[in-house]
Amino acid sequence: MNKAELIDTVATQADLSKSDAANAVDAVFSNITKSLAGGNAVTLGNPRTGEAITIPASKNPKFKAGKALKDALN
Repeated sequence: MNKAELIDTVATQADLSKSDAANAVDAVFSNITKSLAGGNAVTLGNPRTGEAITIPASKNPKFKAGKALKDALN
């Protein structure tokens, strides 16, 4: 999924205009970049309660940082 596809999905699922969805996605990416550039870890996971859970073996998603993120961290 690329950024445009993510914006389309967010717009559809959250019942937002594409412009509002693009602003939301940009805000999320911007804050993740700022956090990483500040030396902080970013963890996106559940559960919200903080309760320990057992996770069975599975395939893991792959994330490849784009040039803008790499430049922000270097």
